[in-house]
Amino acid sequence: MNRLAVLGHPVSHSRSPAMQTAALDALGLGSEWTYEAIDVEPDRFDACVRELPGEEFAGVNVTIPHKEAALAVADQASRAAQEIGAANTLSFAAGGIRAENTDATGLLASLPGPVEGRTALVLGAGGSARAAVWALAGAGASVSVWNRTGTRADDLVRDLAVAGRDTPAEGLLAPVSGDQARAGSYELIVNCTAIGMGDEDPFEHLPLDPERLDAEIVLVDLVYAGSESRLVTEARSRSAKAVDGLEVLVRQGAESLRIWTGMEPDLDVMRDAARGKSPDG
Repeated sequence: MNRLAVLGHPVSHSRSPAMQTAALDALGLGSEWTYEAIDVEPDRFDACVRELPGEEFAGVNVTIPHKEAALAVADQASRAAQEIGAANTLSFAAGGIRAENTDATGLLASLPGPVEGRTALVLGAGGSARAAVWALAGAGASVSVWNRTGTRADDLVRDLAVAGRDTPAEGLLAPVSGDQARAGSYELIVNCTAIGMGDEDPFEHLPLDPERLDAEIVLVDLVYAGSESRLVTEARSRSAKAVDGLEVLVRQGAESLRIWTGMEPDLDVMRDAARGKSPDG
């Protein structure tokens, strides 16, 4: 048996087990592979990961708040994981623990078109935001970063600007204040904060003006809960193109499955499972 899981704290809300199990079944691997959710508190993360290979685990996805710890525990890491400074996918083999970051590739794959030459605003400064900034800047976008704690946005931009990537980040990245973010003209907006997961009004907490969401803008909201987020609903009501967190989850999850199994999963099967739809519709 090849076991897989998602590690997080909390993790009970995750759609990954249903989504990845459906994908494994569609690939004909359901009798040989399993996928589950494991709640791991931060002080137990390192020890937990090191125990998993001995329990028939082939790999795990990693979510909040463990993405930086996932990179630290690895024996090897992809260039993306190293430069982003966080990992969301771990693989276990005889050579040790390998870290990957599929958040970056998943985000780019979920977008409706190329980002080269476009202006982007990333909201947040955590692991997902680092992956988003790295991906967008590497693809040729001009990226501004806002965070409620401004020094964290400063740190993110500084870290990525000296990460040693082939595409120079300097000149493509800039931290911005809330007023600058509201006044700026952006073609792509990515919300990497948790704002909107609860009942709060995202426009009271994020530097966004709903009046400026129009057909020229692509909005990505990594938040996913029981229903469409208010940001996505507002964007679509104003003719903006909107990508929700479940589509990004599907794309990054598919890349993780490719890494573990070497096979190409069915994205539609994964979408349906992530959105709670049964295989027969």
